Amino acid sequence: MNKKGVHFIIASLIIAICITIMPGFANAYTVKKGDSFWKIAKQHGVSVNQLIQTNNYSSSLLYPGATLTIPATISESEKELMARLVHAEAKGEPYAGKVAVATVILNRVDHKNFPNSIKGVIHETYSNGAIHAFSPVANGEINKRADAEAKRAVEEAIVFRGQGQGSIYFYNPNTAVSNWIYDTTTTIKIGNHVFAK
Repeated sequence: MNKKGVHFIIASLIIAICITIMPGFANAYTVKKGDSFWKIAKQHGVSVNQLIQTNNYSSSLLYPGATLTIPATISESEKELMARLVHAEAKGEPYAGKVAVATVILNRVDHKNFPNSIKGVIHETYSNGAIHAFSPVANGEINKRADAEAKRAVEEAIVFRGQGQGSIYFYNPNTAVSNWIYDTTTTIKIGNHVFAK
């Protein structure tokens, strides 16, 4: 075999190897000294629970040099949509209340009775589209820019996804118009909002 043939075979093998292994590298992270599941989850925009479960860890002990698989992340456009809803729904509420509103969105995505996407949950309607699940969608407030605190609250809710008390509703008892909401189980009260499941 001549030199050109050998080079062609070597180049073909390198390309084949790269195609085979590259997808795994896109989702891989090598643990560094000082890393924690919390820090890695926050850096990659995934939940701590997802990170632990994806990598089959039974403890929070990490060793530098270990390779972790990073689970699928929430897109920037989804985070922005969540932040706009949090900003509209929880303006003037404590930071913890903003995190809790973002958590309700994620809990609904994970719950069998709600749409399985962030956009689906936020834009969900009832009664043939006449009633929106969230009033800022109906009144256009969701189209306003989110502030930095709402964006930070979304990031924190993502990292804590799957933890907490499983709230899938929130309401202000002073302004709630649907009586069925009072039949839900209260999980926590933060500021003017009651969170429930």
